[in-house]
Amino acid sequence: MSGTLDDPRVARGMRAQFELRARRLRAGEQPIGWKVGFGTPAGMQRLGIAAPLVGFMTDASLLASGAEFSLAGMTKPVIEPEIAIYIGQDVPAGADRQTAAAAVAALGPAIEIADLDAPVEDPEPILAGNIFHRRVIVGPRDNGHAGARLAGLASDITRHTTTVPPPATLDANTGELIGIVQHVANVVAACGDTLRAGQFIIAGSIVPPILLEPDEKSVSYTLAPIGTLTVRFTR
Repeated sequence: MSGTLDDPRVARGMRAQFELRARRLRAGEQPIGWKVGFGTPAGMQRLGIAAPLVGFMTDASLLASGAEFSLAGMTKPVIEPEIAIYIGQDVPAGADRQTAAAAVAALGPAIEIADLDAPVEDPEPILAGNIFHRRVIVGPRDNGHAGARLAGLASDITRHTTTVPPPATLDANTGELIGIVQHVANVVAACGDTLRAGQFIIAGSIVPPILLEPDEKSVSYTLAPIGTLTVRFTR
């Protein structure tokens, strides 16, 4: 693992993560896509990394919109409203911007549930633990936003009855989506796999991660006009 993974901490963490992924796939889980994390300038500076971290998702982590999710046993649960990038054709390592953009078949809303159950200090154990990932909720997708076009989209995030302030732009907290596709393709290829047609990427939280309060009941996220996702919490 060289080039993209020339930070030895990241290389070791990705090696451990892909071993975890291989065990889960051998156990019968199916790959569905990838996630990025710590992609803000502050996040990268905190970990001393040059690019966002990449994790994996399988069908075992899928949760339906409107479902209840138990927070029992979680250390520091957070919700991340994200944009799902749906991939329509395989993306090789080194893909240029035109190729990466052409591979984006649709966009849609996503919610990730994560548990910050370890110190946020060293990328190696964070990667080995798959970047705190627990569940992902996805919903409608819109091929009118193929090519990762964000024009005409807006977000609305509500917890309880309180509205979370929206970002200045949908990619202000994540970075540019085509660059994310290129980066994920490079990292996945460096680890011996391919960013494949039919997979999706969740591009990172569009707002700072929302720490769930002890009495948190639900979160709702609309990526207008595509659709709305909700999740309810139990203990």
